[in-house]
Amino acid sequence: MFYFFLFAGGDHTITYPILQAMAKKHGPVGLLHVDAHTDTADKALGEKLYHGTPFRRCVDEGLLDCKRVVQIGIRGSAMTLDPYRYSWSQGFRLVLAEDCWMKSLVPLMGEVRQQMGGKPMYISFDIDGLDPAYAPGTGTPEIAGLTPSQALEIIRGCQGLNVVGCDLVEVSPPYDPSGNTALLAANLLFEMLCVLPKVTVV
Repeated sequence: MFYFFLFAGGDHTITYPILQAMAKKHGPVGLLHVDAHTDTADKALGEKLYHGTPFRRCVDEGLLDCKRVVQIGIRGSAMTLDPYRYSWSQGFRLVLAEDCWMKSLVPLMGEVRQQMGGKPMYISFDIDGLDPAYAPGTGTPEIAGLTPSQALEIIRGCQGLNVVGCDLVEVSPPYDPSGNTALLAANLLFEMLCVLPKVTVV
């Protein structure tokens, strides 16, 4: 029987135990991570487990195939002077938000597809990867982010890959009385369902 796992957060700490479970089943997995932040701090506010640290913990435990980790939309504030150093040191590919401005991400996703290959991969989508003009309902908004159309290009670009699970995190409806963030998040979750390995899109 085929199982697929789709999770809705909650803050980004939920991805850590999910990837622990994924690694037990598949071994170290590739990761497509859309976010304004790398979430690779060793500690945040004095805590090892915090929404700014999950991927550091995943590397510590060998849960990720680091040569197949891509982080897209990175920008904004950080807890350290050089927030990208750790990701680069582990072999992650970082795609800064400024490198995505005013362009289609279809060519980028072609490169990501080659990098992921046919091995198991996981998609983790933090809603703050999007510009707060579209998704203000989150705890750590950062200006100059991705657009909804770019988000669709990223997710749809995973069609046919060996996606073993997805999450969408950091949605906080009370911060957006319009409801636009929740609507956008729900649509992105639906798009994730459509890239299931055994789903045919017509």
